[in-house]
Amino acid sequence: MLSRLDLRGVSGDLALLLPRPIVDGDEPVAVVRDLIAQVRSGGDAALLELTERFDGVRLDSVAVPRSELAAAVERIPVRLRDALVTAADRIAAYHRTQLHPEVTFTDGGATIRSYDVPVGRAGCYVPGGLAPLASTLLMTAVPAKVAGVEQVVVCVPPSKESGAVDDVILAAAAIAGVDELYAVGGAQAIAAMAYGTESIRPVDVICGPGNKYVALAKREVAGTVGIAAAFAGPSEVVVVADASVDPRFAAVDVIVQAEHGPDGLAWLITWEPDVADAVVAAIDELVGVAPRREQIAATIASSG
Repeated sequence: MLSRLDLRGVSGDLALLLPRPIVDGDEPVAVVRDLIAQVRSGGDAALLELTERFDGVRLDSVAVPRSELAAAVERIPVRLRDALVTAADRIAAYHRTQLHPEVTFTDGGATIRSYDVPVGRAGCYVPGGLAPLASTLLMTAVPAKVAGVEQVVVCVPPSKESGAVDDVILAAAAIAGVDELYAVGGAQAIAAMAYGTESIRPVDVICGPGNKYVALAKREVAGTVGIAAAFAGPSEVVVVADASVDPRFAAVDVIVQAEHGPDGLAWLITWEPDVADAVVAAIDELVGVAPRREQIAATIASSG
């Protein structure tokens, strides 16, 4: 499945020989700016129209009642609920180590105080177009709660099949203590959290990953709201392996990033032909049974 390049004995700029994703021009930026403008002028009506256009779902409201979050906790399997609780507890335990008391430094008549103050309202973007990413919700909402943020807001696209937010996302939101959840995704969700609509009040900071349109939207609104992350692009991974590595472990490392495709990059670097054979065979086997094999195959076909 991976394209094989034999670079033994090759000199010069190897980067020119390696596959890379096609970089878009200015068109996505223009699209994102237009979407932001629509949300700023149209509010909730624009969100509903854009959700129908991009997700194929017609909603009466983007707001999800908190009662739905609590009900989802009871609907999901017990083992899944226990896993979400365990993950949330571990994330919280780690981030509590980052809470520090105020530090005061005095010298020569000058006093410098260093301290952290939680924002009043944080917006967490959780991608949902390809799979329900409960892990992303926990890893954004839980640290905000640990930091003392008063109100944690989540935006997540509704399912294209059901028109609802997946139960695992709703349950994770309840477990994380999310205050508000909205069924809206894409650049329009970022615009809504930055500028506000009739239903969604503006937030102080936005965090969470997303596709190129979400990333561009965060860059566009950065002058209005805080962005709690670098402007990340598509997922990329380079795995370096020799004969000491279990081929399946190397294959999994390639696959878990490639599944975020199709715009990503997945490379395996090895100097031993037998390792290349074994890892490629393991990738073929694992992708064949993976739930998101179409996304994995698309990334590997273009930049694997």
